[in-house]
Amino acid sequence: MPDKKPSTKTAKEAITVKSSADLQKDIAAKQQDLLQAKRSHKAGELVNPRVLTKTRREIARLKTALRHNELNGEEK
Repeated sequence: MPDKKPSTKTAKEAITVKSSADLQKDIAAKQQDLLQAKRSHKAGELVNPRVLTKTRREIARLKTALRHNELNGEEK
């Protein structure tokens, strides 16, 4: 039976570790990465197009963590 892949950081882990300001900075950085990857993909320079999907999912996880912090009023 194959071993499980190591899991990536989940939204719950991001909530306990980062403040809302840190999450917003991370979201902005990931959005810049996504924009750059899209440009590279259109130009045919992107080696691994799965980066696009991975980055979009990471942004969604960060936004989920940010929203959770807003709803619970957990400003660190």
